[in-house]
Amino acid sequence: MKEIAFRDAIRDAMSEEMRRDERVLLMGEEVAEYNGAYKASQGMLDEFGPERVIDTPIAELGFAGIGVGAAVNGLRPIVEFMTFNFSLVAIDQIINSAAKMLSMSGGQYSVPMVFRGPTGNAGQLGAQHSQNFENWYANTPGLKVVVPSNPYDAKGLLKSSIRDNDPVIFMESELMYGDKMVIPDEEYLIPIGKADIKKPGKDVTIVSFGKMVPRVVMPAVQELAKQGIEAEVVDLRTVRPIDYDTVIQSIKKTNRCVIVEEAWPLASISSELAYWIQRYAFDFMDAPVLRVTNRDVPLPYAPTLIEEILPNVKRTIDAVNTVMYR
Repeated sequence: MKEIAFRDAIRDAMSEEMRRDERVLLMGEEVAEYNGAYKASQGMLDEFGPERVIDTPIAELGFAGIGVGAAVNGLRPIVEFMTFNFSLVAIDQIINSAAKMLSMSGGQYSVPMVFRGPTGNAGQLGAQHSQNFENWYANTPGLKVVVPSNPYDAKGLLKSSIRDNDPVIFMESELMYGDKMVIPDEEYLIPIGKADIKKPGKDVTIVSFGKMVPRVVMPAVQELAKQGIEAEVVDLRTVRPIDYDTVIQSIKKTNRCVIVEEAWPLASISSELAYWIQRYAFDFMDAPVLRVTNRDVPLPYAPTLIEEILPNVKRTIDAVNTVMYR
């Protein structure tokens, strides 16, 4: 057992898989000579060389396309975006090539690759660098979308993603790269599509994923405990596929649900969950499902406005008290 940071868990997962399988390679902006924009590939160039750790030009559409072609031809590339905001430049390759290749080729060509990098707000970076696209990519058949909330999950899920035969969108957070956690020395995998109950409880289910779990949900749960409310926390881990069964079973126990998501409210993951809950757990609900999401505006630069627009601890506690009729 050892304590490592989130960025180190990402590096260890990639390095272990590159040692295991010579078809795995890493490519992206500054992943090699600079050791990664967030130091998630520290030392990998020295170990694996420039043929497997490849610095690319600032040309996301181009190197995403090269990655798709490499995957179709038998390699297993990891394509790093410096931020998923930049994946918009490459979205045609992700949506129209990677996601659809298996279907359009009648099963002749799979695309075993990972697109990874940070998602969402990371402070005062402005509206163009603070967006969440988890629900966008989760809306696309052919893709799997993984959003870990801690270093342990990140390592196990990334290793599974690299081994998967489908294209995987693996979304991290700039704010979490320094988060530390004790993880096992021995190899482990976490299956894609299986949620995790981060904390059991009996009064209300809080569903979330990614950095909202450690940054918002768990602090809110600690405050709610002081009020005598025992919240159960369901961390989705992946948002395509979604582990609906774990969510529904939790709600059948607690009879109430709040969903916390860093994204705009329209057509979000929380919208989808709310539909499934009313469809399959309606008779167990003692209150309507409430969502805590971003306000429906581009994220501004001013820190006071950022705090108002993003999900936070107070808004989460207020939502729980509302479904508890308190």
